[in-house]
Amino acid sequence: AKLPISRYQRDLSDSTVLRSIGVGYAHSLIAYKAALRGLARVDVDRDALERDLDGNWEVLGEAIQTVMRKYNVPNAYEKMKEATRGHRLDATSMRKLIESLEEGGEIPKAEIEALLALTPSSYVGNAAMAAKRI
Repeated sequence: AKLPISRYQRDLSDSTVLRSIGVGYAHSLIAYKAALRGLARVDVDRDALERDLDGNWEVLGEAIQTVMRKYNVPNAYEKMKEATRGHRLDATSMRKLIESLEEGGEIPKAEIEALLALTPSSYVGNAAMAAKRI
């Protein structure tokens, strides 16, 4: 270790990264605090969410396709794609789609009833299980 001749001399033997780490930490801290202040001002518009969900019944296509695959219905993906892609489905048309699965007899009545009980706002898929894995 060399002794500095003047207090204005800096030790050039240490890393620039080590000298600058405090600046990076301080900027990060300022950014985190600003983000938290911004998030504290965000409000959820539950009515808008409910309207959006109610206008998009095709989100239940995932649940229907999953049940179809569970019972080995052939071409489950293609059938759901044909029924939902490019179409706006409402509660009535989704109910008709689910009831049409019952006519084939490939899916048990209990599963059909469970699908009929679903709504876009009540269906979360496997989100709870996925959230626990994080």
